[in-house]
Amino acid sequence: MIFVTLEHILTHISFSIISIVIIIQLMSFFVHEIPGLSDSLEKGMIATFFSITGLLIIRWIYSGHFPLSNLYESLMFLSWSFAIIHMIPKIWNHQNAKFLSAITTPSAIFTQAFATSGLSTEMHQSAILVPALRSHWLMMHVSMMLLSYAALLVGSLFSIALLVITFRKNIKIVVENQNLVIGSSNFDQMDCLTLTQNLKKTTSFSSFKNYYKYQLLERLDYWSSRVISIGFTFLTIGILSGAVWANEAWGSYWNWDPKETWAFITWTIYAIYSHTRTTKNWQGTNSAIVASIGFFIIWICYFGVNLLGIGLHSYGSFILS
Repeated sequence: MIFVTLEHILTHISFSIISIVIIIQLMSFFVHEIPGLSDSLEKGMIATFFSITGLLIIRWIYSGHFPLSNLYESLMFLSWSFAIIHMIPKIWNHQNAKFLSAITTPSAIFTQAFATSGLSTEMHQSAILVPALRSHWLMMHVSMMLLSYAALLVGSLFSIALLVITFRKNIKIVVENQNLVIGSSNFDQMDCLTLTQNLKKTTSFSSFKNYYKYQLLERLDYWSSRVISIGFTFLTIGILSGAVWANEAWGSYWNWDPKETWAFITWTIYAIYSHTRTTKNWQGTNSAIVASIGFFIIWICYFGVNLLGIGLHSYGSFILS
C-alpha cells in the first residue's frame, strides 16, 4: 500500500513540475532576459526526471518485474526517455543545448498527461506478465525500442519544424516575386529569365537573407540529424534483441507479423534518412521530408498495430514495444 501511495505522490509531483516547466518555457519565448529563468527550467526538468525515475523504480519493486507491462507504464517510460534526451547534451556541456528543450519538454508533458489523465484507472494497474514476457529480454528489447521511439520522434519534430519554416519562407518569396511581375509594366522575356534565376537562388537552403532564420534552420537540421542518429542506433539494438528474444520464445528469429513488419518499415525509413545525410544534395529539406514520414510511421508501429490486436504480439496489445 505504501508503494502505491508513493507512486501516486511521485506521479503528481512529476506532472506538476513539468507543467511549471512548460509555463516557464512559454514565458521565455515571450519575455526576454529574465534572470534565472533558464536555470529554473533546467532544474525543473532534472526534478521531473528523478520523479519519474523514482516512480518507475517503485513500480518495479512492488510489481516484481520491469515496469513495461501495459500502456500506462509504456507511456511513463516514454516520458522518462524524453527527459533523458533532454539531459544528454547537458551532460556533454554542449552549446545551444537549451534549443533541444523546445521539443523535449512539450513531448514529455503531453505523453505524461495522456498516461495519467487519458487512460482509465484500470489501465494504471500493473498487470501480471504472461509466460512469454517473463524474460530478461523484456528490459533490453522494450526499453531500447521506447528509447528509440523517443529519440526518433524528437528528431523528426525538428525536421517538421524545418519544413514548416522553409515552406513559409518559400511561399513568401514566391508571393513577392509574383507581385513584382504584376507590378512591372515593361516586363520582357529577359526580365523573366533573370527573375527565375533569382528565385532559384533565393529559395535554396543556404541563401536566406535573414541570418537569424538561416541560423535557426541550421540548428534544426543539426539537432534533427544528431538525435535521429541516436534513435536509429537504439532502434537497431531493439530489433536485434527482439529477434533473439523471439527465437527463445517462438523458435524463430523473424516471423513477419504486423509488429515486426512495421518495425522493419520504421528502420528502413530512418536508414534512408541516414543515407540522405551522406549525400550533399539531399541534406536539409529533402532529408527532413524523409524524417517527417518516419514520424507518422512510428505512431503506426507504436499504437496502431497493437490496437488491432493481431499477430504474435497480440497478447501484449498494450505493451507497445
